[in-house]
Amino acid sequence: MKPLILIPAFIMLLAFSCSAQKKIAAKDAAIHTGESVMICDKVYSTEVVSGSNTTLLYLGSETGEYLTVVVKGPENPKFKWHPETDFKGRAVCVTGKVVDYKGKSAIYVTEPAQLKLDMVDNAVHPALKVQRQ
Repeated sequence: MKPLILIPAFIMLLAFSCSAQKKIAAKDAAIHTGESVMICDKVYSTEVVSGSNTTLLYLGSETGEYLTVVVKGPENPKFKWHPETDFKGRAVCVTGKVVDYKGKSAIYVTEPAQLKLDMVDNAVHPALKVQRQ
């Protein structure tokens, strides 16, 4: 009997995993606040907030009007690349929960696996081999 119970649970887990990865554009982030999504769009500009070493990536517009990807200072040492330079002008995909950051939609990135180049729109990027110094 146990295998019959596990199969529906596995199917439910699989369905939940797929729904958590709904792929959307940055301009649609606000209507998905509170949801876990994958947002793929161009990084138009970047900023490192002085004093906190927090890195901000603005997707979909120069000002972060649509989505700001936030990498807090304490998380930066986890990354082997420099998102503020390596991803500027490139198409990326970020996964996570859409939240409010200073009145705008944002995703907080705490693990490198949450932020990747969108390989549909980019060739292999040599910056991914750059080691943090």
